[in-house]
Amino acid sequence: MSPAARSLLLSAACRQRRCFSTEAPSSTPQQQLLPKGKRWDAVVIGGGHNGLAAAAYLARAGRSVAVLERRGVLGGAAVSESDLVPGFRFSRCSYLLSLLRPALIQELELERHGLKLLPRSPSSFTPCLDGRYLLLGPDAELNHSEISKFSENDACAYPRYEEKLEKFCKLMDFVIDSPPPEMRHEYHLSMVDRMKDKVDKSVFWSKLLGIVMQQGQKDMVDFFDLLLSPASKILNNWFEGDVLKATLATDAVIGSMAGVHTPGSGYVLLHHVMGETGGQRGVWAYVEGGMGSVSSAISKAALEAGVEIVTNAEVSQISVHHTSGKVQGIVLADGTEVLTSVVLSNATPYRTFVDLVPANVLPDNFLSAIKTADYSSATTKINVAVDRLPQFSCCKDFNPEGGPEHMGTIHIGSESMEEIDLAYREAANGVSSTRPVIEMTIPSVLDKTISPPGQHVINLFVQYTPYKLSEGSWQDSNVRKFFAERCFSLIDEYAPGFSSSVVGYDMLTPPDLEREFGLTGGNIFHGAMGLDSLFLMRPAKGCEGIVPLWQWCTPRRWGDGRSGP
Repeated sequence: MSPAARSLLLSAACRQRRCFSTEAPSSTPQQQLLPKGKRWDAVVIGGGHNGLAAAAYLARAGRSVAVLERRGVLGGAAVSESDLVPGFRFSRCSYLLSLLRPALIQELELERHGLKLLPRSPSSFTPCLDGRYLLLGPDAELNHSEISKFSENDACAYPRYEEKLEKFCKLMDFVIDSPPPEMRHEYHLSMVDRMKDKVDKSVFWSKLLGIVMQQGQKDMVDFFDLLLSPASKILNNWFEGDVLKATLATDAVIGSMAGVHTPGSGYVLLHHVMGETGGQRGVWAYVEGGMGSVSSAISKAALEAGVEIVTNAEVSQISVHHTSGKVQGIVLADGTEVLTSVVLSNATPYRTFVDLVPANVLPDNFLSAIKTADYSSATTKINVAVDRLPQFSCCKDFNPEGGPEHMGTIHIGSESMEEIDLAYREAANGVSSTRPVIEMTIPSVLDKTISPPGQHVINLFVQYTPYKLSEGSWQDSNVRKFFAERCFSLIDEYAPGFSSSVVGYDMLTPPDLEREFGLTGGNIFHGAMGLDSLFLMRPAKGCEGIVPLWQWCTPRRWGDGRSGP
């Protein structure tokens, strides 16, 4: 199909469905209407990037699909919003991209639909109060030179560390890209389906075993050590310098209510180097126009395939036949019924199974597992508009247009693992961290479309902030202001004058993330990333026990990405 024909097709699709936005509107648009009485092959609850991708693939396979999004803007947590501070466009929740699978980008032709990635180099900057700093990135020579300032031994060990993690990532690639075998009772299946089910399981486990055998015994011992150990143990075994260990440790705890000494945090360390950008492993990128551009590109691919997308359409219930237990459709908050026998939920497991599925439909043991799943969160996102770039005291040369220190993730309050652990322990006792762990990114240094000339967008991904404070409440404006100013003051210690550069800001605490974006507990992963809730046990061990309601199983994945796709 020619580009012109594609353009005409997409324009026609937009006209037919009433154009919606992947950016927050200045006023609430009218809800688009679905054809009345139509029975859909599948309905997707939630217009986040995962739901949109599922819809696009189903439609490309010839299925009729409708996507229903509660908010007036598509994208879920992968969204760009411009009405927070005039003139600035923020990636309000997720802010970096790496874990979006390359096959999806290629198969849905997302670059043709407007996706443009902006790789970062250097990718990491850790300033120190003693005047030193650490830059890291994809350049091996830069890494050696920078780490050598702190430890020659660490500079030599770092390439071996990266090589080891990359080897483990290749093992994980197969697991991530393969549909996991469903664990279900067989007596409801026909003989043919039973045979196919056994073959599918055998193929999966045989391939996985083959990949494991290629690793060798020592590598597999190291792999399981990484999965089960605290990040502190892993990093202490590899390195001696506090600043390097702390910089790497932030990847092990980001987005989780866990500390560097928490068993299993080593796995999350691996999880955050599993992605890639442009074929480069572990590289995270900005997205031109903000993270809403990811959702926009996927939604365009979905529309082109024939998906119907409706915004301002809150689902209040999944309809289930009272005797057969089979899905009949969904009911919107305004009472509208949408008919389908297949529902895909982009909402959290708690929201899906507890809030949307009628009572007394699912077995008690399964519901109990869903209700008691760990949704704890200690994450706050602060979107800041500033009138100038921060000038770090440890950097002698300052470029007002942006220097190496401004390109990647800037680690504030992360000069040692002890600092990170102290911040975590405070939050575990219900107190927001006195010296928060802050990951600062400045996408406007590379993306000139999101801020006025000379001014900048700054993302602050902050830990640790408990969902429920032991004293006070996140609903109290004074509590919110005090914590935001605490973060700005900590940045002032490294970049004097930062607080005075702030034009405006928007803050999302865990309760805000739950209320506005539907993230249960404010958890950005739709549930904790502990080893007891991954792969076949995600979101809960128990799908095999739902009989005859085996169709209520969820996709088992290793979990979604950082704070981005």
